[in-house]
Amino acid sequence: MNSEKIDIDKISNHWLSRSETDFETMNNLMDSKDFHWALFLGHLVIEKLLKAIIVRKTENHAPFSHDLRRLAKISELNFSDEHKKWLDSITSFNINARYDDYKEDFYKKCTF
Repeated sequence: MNSEKIDIDKISNHWLSRSETDFETMNNLMDSKDFHWALFLGHLVIEKLLKAIIVRKTENHAPFSHDLRRLAKISELNFSDEHKKWLDSITSFNINARYDDYKEDFYKKCTF
């Protein structure tokens, strides 16, 4: 553990503020039917919200991780098994979306 005292409010509010900005962008992408990018931003929204909770809960910096399931566990929030599977799916997309063949298959799933 880091013994350095951190400004819990400042860091937590930073994560919340960035999450709100990403949420607005995600909604704009949804409106434009750019669903795969909206999902990518949705991952960041969830990640940053979890990191804000982690900072408050642990009084330390959140880990450098994009793994939503891991962050959820550290946050000590209670998630249903179904929601845990969603977190795994979203994380998997975020990582695999960097590869064109995966993106192409996923585009077909990202519709309303």
